[in-house]
Amino acid sequence: MNSIIPTPVARQPWQMLIPLFLLVAFGAAVLYSAAGGAFQPFASSHLLRFAVTLVMASIMVLFSRNFVKMMAYPAYGAVLLLLLGVEAMGAIGGGSQRWLELGPLRIQPSELMKPVVVLALAKFYEGLPSGMIEGWRAIIPAGGLIALPVGLVLLQPDLGTSLAIVFGGIVVMFLAGLPLRWFLAGGAAAAVAAPLAFFFGLKEYQQRRVTTFMDPESDPLGAGYHITQSKIAIGSGGFSGKGFNEGSQSHLNYLPEPHTDFVFSTMAEEWGFIGGLFVIIMFGLILRWGLRVAKAAPDRFSKLLAAGMVATIFFYVCINLMMVMGLAPVVGIPLPWMSHGGSSMMTNMICIGTLMMVNRWNREHNRVGLE
Repeated sequence: MNSIIPTPVARQPWQMLIPLFLLVAFGAAVLYSAAGGAFQPFASSHLLRFAVTLVMASIMVLFSRNFVKMMAYPAYGAVLLLLLGVEAMGAIGGGSQRWLELGPLRIQPSELMKPVVVLALAKFYEGLPSGMIEGWRAIIPAGGLIALPVGLVLLQPDLGTSLAIVFGGIVVMFLAGLPLRWFLAGGAAAAVAAPLAFFFGLKEYQQRRVTTFMDPESDPLGAGYHITQSKIAIGSGGFSGKGFNEGSQSHLNYLPEPHTDFVFSTMAEEWGFIGGLFVIIMFGLILRWGLRVAKAAPDRFSKLLAAGMVATIFFYVCINLMMVMGLAPVVGIPLPWMSHGGSSMMTNMICIGTLMMVNRWNREHNRVGLE
């Protein structure tokens, strides 16, 4: 087979790429339907963005371990400055100030911070002596690396993205070997602080999202409208769905944001349980491959970096699916490689590019070991 298939093609991680390509293609089909049976404006730009970010991820594969470690803190500092720029002159959309407009480009720096904070923490714990892992030096600086961007993102305000940054950071801290008692103490402190954060830290619309999540039927035409219509769309799909381009909830504009946050609901109405199972299996294959890459990594930095990227993708998938099913508040987290959106596509492809890069490091390490 090696003589038939070129080596550069054969060594690609097809066990991840094939599910990824299938997800993107399926997402384009769902977006085609969400636009009323037209490639414009969603499906065409979705495929274009994937093609561009796939090239970006392919370039990332070429980076060396030393170069990535060297760029960890500068990249973190650069994205932090972009977040400060959002506060100073960011574009406002939908009542939030989250974007920077740089000429023809419109970027959301908070999305970039999700993988970058993982990179910075992996660098931090890679250089921390093992004897200090149970001391305050292991948690205070790392906590600062997480708290700075989270504070700026909460000012935008963007609760979902701030939670994603925290989740990725905590996963890296846990895998770095910090004592379990610190996480238990942190969880207890969060439970105590939750009521204060709810009443004094959240905006009024964010509070409504939490209360509506607990009882969406209390205001089905107001704050509970999103969740109610999403559950109707998913439930009406049944086992095999209503058929491609035959969804009524999205086509009749009952389902809000059918091409972004609620794209899974759009898909489930037309493709049913079978379509939902297919999507979940594809995500499972991608995440399983990522965990294998992290497990095979020969050094601490590579392990933490790969595992943190897997955690970032997992957060996207888990929260979006829970959100559209009414199991979590609506926090504006898109579904990777299916929702229409350039910032989320870029973030998730950075995660994929990083995992492919670590996979190459693993392959080179094994080849050197055999020699």
